[in-house]
Amino acid sequence: MPEARTPAQIEADIVRRREQLAETLDEIGVRMHPKTIIGDAKARVASTVDHTAGRAFAAVSRCVTDVQAKLRHEDGAPRVERIVPVALLTAGVVGLLVLSVRRKRG
Repeated sequence: MPEARTPAQIEADIVRRREQLAETLDEIGVRMHPKTIIGDAKARVASTVDHTAGRAFAAVSRCVTDVQAKLRHEDGAPRVERIVPVALLTAGVVGLLVLSVRRKRG
């Protein structure tokens, strides 16, 4: 059978539990404060942006490496037979874009 507690022990338990409850309420107050919530949201967004930007950089880097491999020989010399058509195609697309913009303005 458990020993009976004295009024002093009961009072000490009550005081200790009040202090624990006060700490818990303070923690909840900090976590639920708008500045804390906004700060956490900003950190999550920044992390997501960093992750997305890193993935985009890696994809662009792979694409550039692939294009370079197609436009150069193994020794690094340019493949003129591939560069000239790409340059002409690029010039044609840019020309069409310029004409399109001029027609919209005019």
